[in-house]
Amino acid sequence: MCGINGIVGMEGVNASEPILRAMNSALAHRGPDADGVFIDAEAGVAFGHRRLAIIDLSQNGNQPFTSSDRKLTLVFNGEIYNYPELRTQLADYPFQSGGDTEVILAAYSRWGVDCVHHFNGMFAFALYDAQKQRVLIARDRLGIKPLYYAQHGSGLVFSSELRAILASGLVDRKINRKGLIDFLRYQTVHAPETIIDGVFMLEPGHRIVVSDSEIVHEAWWDLASAVKPVLHSREHILTEIREKLTQSVELRMRADVNFGAFLSGGIDSSAIVGLMSEVSDRPVQTFTVTFDESDFNEGVYAAQIAKKFNTDHTAIRLSPGDFLDAIPAALAAMDHPSGDGPNTFIVSQATRNAGVKMALSGLGGDELFAGYSIFKQATDILDKRWLMSYPKVFRRMAGWGLRTMKPGIASWKTSEILIQDYLDLEHIYPYSRLVLSDQQVSSLRSDGRIAENRVKSILQTRLAPNSAAFALPYLSQVSIAEISTYMQNVLLRDTDQMSMAHALEVRVPFLDHNLVTYTLGVPDPYKFPHTPKKLLTDALGTLIPQEIVERKKMGFTLPWEHWMKHELKDFCSGALTQLGKREGFNPRGIQQLWQSFISGSKTVTWSRVWHLVVLENWLKQNNVE
Repeated sequence: MCGINGIVGMEGVNASEPILRAMNSALAHRGPDADGVFIDAEAGVAFGHRRLAIIDLSQNGNQPFTSSDRKLTLVFNGEIYNYPELRTQLADYPFQSGGDTEVILAAYSRWGVDCVHHFNGMFAFALYDAQKQRVLIARDRLGIKPLYYAQHGSGLVFSSELRAILASGLVDRKINRKGLIDFLRYQTVHAPETIIDGVFMLEPGHRIVVSDSEIVHEAWWDLASAVKPVLHSREHILTEIREKLTQSVELRMRADVNFGAFLSGGIDSSAIVGLMSEVSDRPVQTFTVTFDESDFNEGVYAAQIAKKFNTDHTAIRLSPGDFLDAIPAALAAMDHPSGDGPNTFIVSQATRNAGVKMALSGLGGDELFAGYSIFKQATDILDKRWLMSYPKVFRRMAGWGLRTMKPGIASWKTSEILIQDYLDLEHIYPYSRLVLSDQQVSSLRSDGRIAENRVKSILQTRLAPNSAAFALPYLSQVSIAEISTYMQNVLLRDTDQMSMAHALEVRVPFLDHNLVTYTLGVPDPYKFPHTPKKLLTDALGTLIPQEIVERKKMGFTLPWEHWMKHELKDFCSGALTQLGKREGFNPRGIQQLWQSFISGSKTVTWSRVWHLVVLENWLKQNNVE
């Protein structure tokens, strides 16, 4: 796990070492173990790298990594989990090291740009082929590792983090209006856009090939197209799910450093820890954040799992005040603004302080196995398509009555769904993760104009009638909606930026592409959400205690509303006032939203305001106009 930087195809690249050094410095937190640069001024290629050593801890694994014949040079962030198998398959290659980095060069030597199809892992890399005078830049299938880029003149500048691209001085620190509207709606910016004008995120399963004559952007893998119908018996499906998840866990335990697992005591993390214990020859190190407050203390469930699997368990006891004290550092660590993240920052910090450089996480289990409420809601709404037979005026009146009798976010979203022209995912899912309505977003803007809804446009493409996803089971379509939006653009981005702020690598077994594509091919009746994540729990059998399976989903529930009305009130109020002074914002609209929250409006919860505070803090911190 590392941080990578690069400049490709620009004039004056021979003077780029100071730029690379500045970019590397901006990524120092990602890679404290080594720092390197590579420059081929004649070819117009310059690479920078910061290393966090996880596999092959010797200097042989330092980067940029150049092949023995000097024809190939690589900077790589991530892990190729199947590297031992690939080394055997590529035994004729003259390996100089024992890790996974050089396997990418060997695979490229054999298969060219299609080498990416042979990798099982999480990765973002840039590979320079001096003989063919081209650079291959690629990102993993599911977008676990980030890669940002911007076109500058005839070339590109790229990096693992947005802040390093800003540090290059090659990009104007100017806000992206379209990305801003997306952020106001969803507390994130969906790829390929970012919050900075002219800077983009390479989409999952995509690559860029840069040559003397052109820059080609293309998809090398598509999730829905990789899914095949699963037509086996229930017993066969359950066996396959367990075997694939076990294999994924085993692959992700390959490391040359101390590692452990996040353990919340929920189904997903318990499953990962249970399977780790089955394949490990020593007790698994597990980490849980616990609280004195019983309303959001999962420690008792985590302790139960730790005892069952005899893990080397560390319960990190924190008070809400500890989180409150860490908020400034969490905000400072934020590479791209997000309405979430401080929780991951705290857990990662505590885990890294315990001497662990890598941890496994249960992220992705909800998206794969219908764990979120949206799966049941979407199914219920599908069964109510008969409502469309009523004139819209009556549906609008029904929605108004619902909001009157039961005011709140859920009622507002339901009333909006009721007046849609169609009750399909394209029209109902965009409300699932919506933070601010179009009317609210418009009120925050000085000109009142707003861009198209990015989530809706993503689904219009991904779930179009002629798309591969359209033919999948309905719950798998919901999974693709979740994976393509919230998971990739909030959960994975926050996990990366907040864990790497502490030089901690996080691995996600549920996102093994073999497991993901198989699970999405399973018919709905096997995973219909009658009980929490039925397909997963049935596949694991007695591995997870029944009381863990049946317990209420908690997650982190911190007193944000109280903080923002008391301890953080001045900080929030000041940030919102400054945001209102920025070009394009309506200070009156911002203050009306803030006062609605302060007065206890049920339709303006803390999360509807906090992402605005985060935005102003980030803009100020990064000197963005």
